Amino acid sequence: QNEIPLSFNLEQNYPNPFNPITTINYSIPITAQVLLKIYDAIGNEVAVLLNETRQAGKYSLTFDASNLSSGIYFYRIGSGYFQETKKMILLK
Repeated sequence: QNEIPLSFNLEQNYPNPFNPITTINYSIPITAQVLLKIYDAIGNEVAVLLNETRQAGKYSLTFDASNLSSGIYFYRIGSGYFQETKKMILLK
């Protein structure tokens, strides 16, 4: 569907816990630069999933953590004034 979201939104990844692939959905209400990064439990950046301008809409990304060890990770989206972080668990 081509509905334009009314607000920024970062959804919980699924499945969670995951092994080794998970999906992250997000929405943006306006055309904006979007940055989506993955961090380990102590705050080290382990991946940049997205760093580009996106049109308003709903999006889905797949994250493959095959090269990471089991543990707790965080994914953070940033776009203009909006930032949100969520937790995910990798179980191998």
